[in-house]
Amino acid sequence: MLKISKFGGTSLSEGKQIKKVAQIIKMDNARKYVVVSAPGKRWNEDNKITDLLYLCHAHLKYNVPSGEIFNMIEERYKSIIEELNLDLNIQRYLDEIKSSFNKNISIDYLASRGEYLNALILAEYLGYDFIDSKDIIFFNMNGTLDEEKTERLIKEKLNKTDRAVIPGFYGSTPLGEVKTFTRGGSDITGALISRYLKADIYENWTDVSGFMMADPRIVKNPKKIRNITYQELRELSYMGAKVLHDEAIYPVRKANIPINIRNTNNPDDIGTIITNEKKNGENIAITGIAGRKEFTVIGLQKFYMNNEVGFVKKLLSILEMYDITFEHIPSGIDTVSIVIDDEFLNGKLEKIIDKIEKSCEPDRIDVFKNIALIAVVGQRMAYTPGVSSRIFGALGKEGINIRMIDQGSSEINIIIGIEDKDFEKAINSIYYEFNK
Repeated sequence: MLKISKFGGTSLSEGKQIKKVAQIIKMDNARKYVVVSAPGKRWNEDNKITDLLYLCHAHLKYNVPSGEIFNMIEERYKSIIEELNLDLNIQRYLDEIKSSFNKNISIDYLASRGEYLNALILAEYLGYDFIDSKDIIFFNMNGTLDEEKTERLIKEKLNKTDRAVIPGFYGSTPLGEVKTFTRGGSDITGALISRYLKADIYENWTDVSGFMMADPRIVKNPKKIRNITYQELRELSYMGAKVLHDEAIYPVRKANIPINIRNTNNPDDIGTIITNEKKNGENIAITGIAGRKEFTVIGLQKFYMNNEVGFVKKLLSILEMYDITFEHIPSGIDTVSIVIDDEFLNGKLEKIIDKIEKSCEPDRIDVFKNIALIAVVGQRMAYTPGVSSRIFGALGKEGINIRMIDQGSSEINIIIGIEDKDFEKAINSIYYEFNK
């Protein structure tokens, strides 16, 4: 069996955490290739190393002294070396990074050094080989992944070593320059290695024991989701329940490789398994509940709208004009509503309304602000009678007014729009309806 194990920033934030990681790796002989993130926060007010590196770059770009910030980075790594009692000249690598400091330094190169240094340390501590990601992950000139070259080099380099530690988050361009994925991209590195080495499972170690049915900040002690499909995960992640980088899902899903979300601080917990299909015998209709606040709904009414060719196209072209994406478009025979994240409106609402009135000539426009969206997700919802009535009945008992209902064609989710003020109460009412 082959397991690819990726450890996040909180798992590798300091020496004592790295010792836990080493124990986990040595507990299972199948954990041959390990992908690491940069050191994360040790406590709430602490700094992530990657954030400090980005701050360093900003200072260098504008000729502001960055020495004090880099000193914090140096001290962090030196303390890790000391805690692990390692005979590794980390100062040599820190000096190498510092020697490249100037206002034209690549932001990708500097930001990637957190993972690079952490991988060197863990490889030394474990006695594993160090494989630099820039030698196995490759991008095209347009910034897309060079899948063919990446697959070939991953197989070529890693099949030559029995055990290795690989820094996540970055690769290289055709010019040999370091290029990073988006933030949290170490998940993608692990997923690509899992896919191309045909791993049996991709372990993602973090500071939580998998996914919960609801946000524990809203619902007290929610049940854990033991098994979730990639499709269900996508729906919940979209509504804010994020544990994995979105782009990390595709490579392993395509190769039908399960992902196991595990907790470094509680390694005996089996966590959550993410697969393409539900396990046999699991008949729970609702897998999870997630949601977000601060949406605006623009509702249009126009008689005989359904007979007007291109009406919705005109509507969406207005959003495109103002560089705005939409979340949902629930519609009726003479009505259509557009749900927009407030973040994208940013003072553009009045201009959009004016343009809609002139271009679409609706009979009526209504704007509903302070709307929250809640997604109730479950692979078996479509085949379980009475789920919708239980959801709406639970909200009705709490006196919560529903402003919008939308269901996708996949029928694995129901999206409900309510007022922001009812958000927490609504999440709890739905959760306890299905977990009495």
